[in-house]
Amino acid sequence: MRVDPDLMSRLDVAAPRYASYPTLADWNGGFEEPAWRTHLNALAQTTAPLALYVHLPFCASRCFYCGCNATVTTRAEVVDRYLSRLDHELAMVSESIGARPYVSEMHWGGGTPNFLDGSQRDRLITMLERRFRMDSNTERSLEADPRLVTRDQLEHLRDLGFSRISFGVQDTDPQVQASIGRVQPLEMVRHVVQAARDVGFRSINLDLLYGLPHQTATTFHETITHAIAMTPDRIACFGYAHVPWMRAHQWRMDEAALPDARTRFSLFAMAVQHLQAAGFQWIGVDHFARPDDVLSRAAVAGTLQRNFMGYTTRVGENLLGLGVSAISEIDGWYAQNTPELGNWQREIDAGMLSLARRHVMSDEDRSHERAIAHLMCNAELPFNLFFGSMEELLTLFAPFVSDGLVQLETDRFTVTPTGQFFLRNLCVTLDAYRAESRGGSRFSRSV
Repeated sequence: MRVDPDLMSRLDVAAPRYASYPTLADWNGGFEEPAWRTHLNALAQTTAPLALYVHLPFCASRCFYCGCNATVTTRAEVVDRYLSRLDHELAMVSESIGARPYVSEMHWGGGTPNFLDGSQRDRLITMLERRFRMDSNTERSLEADPRLVTRDQLEHLRDLGFSRISFGVQDTDPQVQASIGRVQPLEMVRHVVQAARDVGFRSINLDLLYGLPHQTATTFHETITHAIAMTPDRIACFGYAHVPWMRAHQWRMDEAALPDARTRFSLFAMAVQHLQAAGFQWIGVDHFARPDDVLSRAAVAGTLQRNFMGYTTRVGENLLGLGVSAISEIDGWYAQNTPELGNWQREIDAGMLSLARRHVMSDEDRSHERAIAHLMCNAELPFNLFFGSMEELLTLFAPFVSDGLVQLETDRFTVTPTGQFFLRNLCVTLDAYRAESRGGSRFSRSV
């Protein structure tokens, strides 16, 4: 894939990933903790699918590239105290809901969820099942650090009902691994993936990162080749976001060894080419799946959805987040728990649901969200989903037509193969909260 350097330069702006609309940085408050408690009762009044996200922030060591909300510890009692507060949060949430709603999917993220030992995993599952209904149809998934995985751990997770697992691979080149503080030999990763297959996980995802120090076309091609050879069901290929002013540990990497924008783009374009040649479908932005995966089938059927957990097949779901920094989306209300662990703990101890950011969607938000979500999931924008006049839409998208990113059809704009690389740029044009610069330093680069 070759893109004109001038075009790439113009499109290389900071842009949201659109896991929500409005994006987290644009939430404007709108309610306080007592109102949120009352609003949670909506979960007792609806049959819409409920997704549950549990944030487990603990890691055994700090990876230099990490942009997650994570806390490094080696002490089991720190995790135990966190679980006690999580149980207190669950009790308050459950009381506010006033029922025991059914959960269609549950995901443990982090941090490193498989940092928990067996008794801690048992305790957490018991806490959750006490307040929510789950059964064999509940899709249970988690993120895992291959360096901490054992076969006994995988078997225990399967016994707890987990059927999907995502391994953080990032890169398989030893020099790149050393530069990011994440050394994990390729054979170890291969062994872990095979062990997950052997114990019965039905879906395995591998997370990769491009844009890391010392990555080259040769080394990243090898990483992609190794990932494909492990026959995962899904691969996520994220662009590394270098934001050391927000994550100070990123200063530990050599900035001079980071690839420039053109090299970053070529790395990702190469990944797309080889993943598609290997039979993976490009779901959108940074996600790829086998043709028989439910995400691929949903993409073909036009039923793909997107929320804070990424691309999903669940339609019209509510999302309830638990734990420090977790995000909820309930019936048009957004809420993020306090991201600072100490503050979250103090507020939970005081008997308060710990909210940092909040937003109530307006009618205008909803109309923009429908257009952006459809574009992100289907690589097209039907005219009847646009919130303004036809004249306005044609004016907004005329530059993208000229640049070869979209095509004008009878009743819609469709994204071209080149435009697939710049979906976020297209969505920025539909974002009422973005400034004239169509970007902002709060977001990662689009190239």
